[in-house]
Formats: sequence, structure tokens, C-alpha cells
Amino acid sequence: MLSSALSNIGREALRIVLPSACIACGREVPWRDRVASCCGPCWRSLPRIESGKCRSCALPLVGGSVCISCTVEPLPVEWCEAWGEYRDNLQSVLHAFKFQRHDFLATHLSALMVETIRARGDLSFDVIAAVPMHPAKRRRRGYNQAELLAAAMSKRLGIPFDGRLLSKRGEKETQSTLARAARAANVRQVFEASPRADEQSILLVDDICTTGETFRACAKELLRQGAGRVCAISLAKAT
Repeated sequence: MLSSALSNIGREALRIVLPSACIACGREVPWRDRVASCCGPCWRSLPRIESGKCRSCALPLVGGSVCISCTVEPLPVEWCEAWGEYRDNLQSVLHAFKFQRHDFLATHLSALMVETIRARGDLSFDVIAAVPMHPAKRRRRGYNQAELLAAAMSKRLGIPFDGRLLSKRGEKETQSTLARAARAANVRQVFEASPRADEQSILLVDDICTTGETFRACAKELLRQGAGRVCAISLAKAT
């Protein structure tokens, strides 16, 4: 743990001292106007969802409270939130966060998610859980970005994070590579919840929500283990 913390501190120091390119626009990032590895202008232009959202999947809505898809088959969550739309600068930032080892972005990205939760005014959770990653994939990537966000949110909100509340049994195809119709089958029966979920109010965290099928599968398993309620939040919603 100490060596990992020192490594993170070292990388932060190097980013301040050495010239670096913005992960969104590619221009050199001035150290006085940057948020981690993103320049100030690009960070301030991240596409936040300003409209209303579907309460079931967080899809931006002009009117109403539930989108057409969720009217037919809502997610088994009390509500679902997302800070921004998965496009433009936010897509670039999340790509660096997930695939280019910019794990230090979790601190800043989690702050946006906490802002969204506080604005909703619902903080009555016993525990925060993250959408799990199969151990083999985690070893290849080096970390689970959803866990990093959940742990950072836990510190900001003062709500415990339980990294073992959910686990993933098998390693299947990546959801983003599949058509919408195939995503539900791809995550069916791959998640397993701990009996510790019993009677707990749980906030479920992921980085991106596309169709909502991952949230659906995780929430169903938590409820099967007796969870009192499940709410979900992602940083970005794909539209």
C-alpha cells in the first residue's frame, strides 16, 4: 500500500514538473490551469447533462420522468443517475482513465458524481458497491475503474465502500463491443452478490451506463440477496 501511494505521489509530481499534453485536445497543459491530465478549458467544457433524466436509466429527457424503453422494462433500481453524456471531451477523459492508466483521474471524476448525488438529496445509503471486473481482466488492466470511483466517493460522502459485495463469475465479451440486443444475455448470471447485501441500502457505481443492462444484472443479484434498495450512478450516460 505504501509503495503504491508513493508511486501515485511520484506520478503527480512529474505531471506538475514535466510538460504534458491534454488528454482531450492534445495541446500542452499549463500547470496553473489543469485538472489532473486535462487542461482547464476542456475540463470546463465536459458535457454535463443539464436536462431532466429518466429516473430508471438516466437517459437525458426533454419531458417526462421515464424513457420509452424503461416504461416497458425499467431497471430494478429506485433511481439511476449520471453526471454527463458519454461524448466529446468526456469520452476522451474516460478513455484515458480506463485504458491509459490515468487512474489518478478518479479523485476528480468522483467529485462530479458526488455533486450529482448531493443535488439529488438522497444520501441514505449503508454502503457503496462497484460494478465488479473479472480478476483476469483486472490483472491485465491493473485496476477496476468503477472501484476507484466508488472508493473515492466513499471518502467524500463518508459512506463505507465494500469491494467484495459484488463479484463477477466469468469473463465474457466487453459490453461496449456488443449490439444492444446482445448485452442483456452477455451479463446474465455472471454477477454474484454477497449475503452481506441483506437489508442494506446500496449505491451501485460504474463509470459508463449505456443500455443499463450491467446495472440491471447487478441490482437484480443484490436484491436477490435481500438488499433493501439499490440506486445506481455512473459518471457518463451513453445516448
